[in-house]
Amino acid sequence: MTPILRLQPGRDRRVKSGHPWAFSNEIVMDAGARALPPGQAVRLEGDDGVKHGVWHFNPHSLIAARALDRDAAATPDAAWFEARIGAALKLRERLGIARFCRLVHAEADGLPGLILDRFDDVLALQANTVGMEAAMPLIVEALRRLLNPRSILARNDSAVRTLEGLPLETRLLHGTEARARVEEGGLAFEVDLLAGQKTGWFFDQRENRARVAALASGATLLDAFCHTGGFGLLAAQAGAREVTLLDRSQPALELAMASAAANGVQGRVAAQKGEALETLERMVGGQRRFDIVVADPPAFAKSRKDIPAALRAYQRLARICAQLVNPGGFLFIASCSHHAAPLEFAAAVAEGVWKARREARLLASTGAGPDHPVHPMLPESAYLKAQLLQLG
Repeated sequence: MTPILRLQPGRDRRVKSGHPWAFSNEIVMDAGARALPPGQAVRLEGDDGVKHGVWHFNPHSLIAARALDRDAAATPDAAWFEARIGAALKLRERLGIARFCRLVHAEADGLPGLILDRFDDVLALQANTVGMEAAMPLIVEALRRLLNPRSILARNDSAVRTLEGLPLETRLLHGTEARARVEEGGLAFEVDLLAGQKTGWFFDQRENRARVAALASGATLLDAFCHTGGFGLLAAQAGAREVTLLDRSQPALELAMASAAANGVQGRVAAQKGEALETLERMVGGQRRFDIVVADPPAFAKSRKDIPAALRAYQRLARICAQLVNPGGFLFIASCSHHAAPLEFAAAVAEGVWKARREARLLASTGAGPDHPVHPMLPESAYLKAQLLQLG
């Protein structure tokens, strides 16, 4: 029998409203609850007897319970995981991106704490909750039955795992190696799933890369914080005259240039290694200018207390990058700091551009693509914010 966990009297409003989390101060944390092993599946009920379904439970976390299934009779076994992941796969198939995509996006796909990226026959996942960590054998079994992948890699190196009492690690769960590639916009990119950032590729920027590439014919473009060169190489494929890739990671730049060579655009692509902000400031002093500047940095705000400093950093980045854009050119700037609200980020960008003494018009204010759905009760999970501006 799945254990029953109860909400405290009068503390069930959020859960009844459809929120997928229950906090520790909303749950009756008696001796029986505290004795449950972290990651245990429980049936959550209100003190009024209302059944709220099956949830993953961690007695040691502030977010103590996460919704799995609103059906109290559900059993989260391998068949359940296969059905839930299968539903996520069907959505990506409808979107036409099933071979290369974010296949599971945590709560929005009904799998709280689980991130799963697909690189055709190779899968990379993150289990960011103790419940998903405990369910890993069931998840691997479900994935093997659904997709028969060549390899499954756990990229469990996200800092959020520490909040759940989980170790950081990267390891193969199935298969013998994790070589992978991405196909996007007519190009093929080699990705390093063992040593690259996150799960190896930023699928969330797919539509934004296409938006920038559509402006790139005959242009010069700077791709700052380029990682493995997605923005820059797709712009080169679209006819950019000259592309400069900037990143501090030599291995990432080497992968980018290898992809440029493999796709026949290496003659119009150059790589520059350096700390991005420092290098950008030197470019301003050296009178470097580009028709398009892309700035897609890692998160500046790792927690809520970092928000003021992060917004100042985004303002500074926008100011520097705006000075590098030719009149009539374009600036694309993004933030993956989910702690920074969209309006705050937009205001920081606007102030930075104004401090650069540039007139601007906003062409698009965007986020992640549809393979990164958002749970309606968790708007803060819409972490990616991006703006495309034309500068006078």
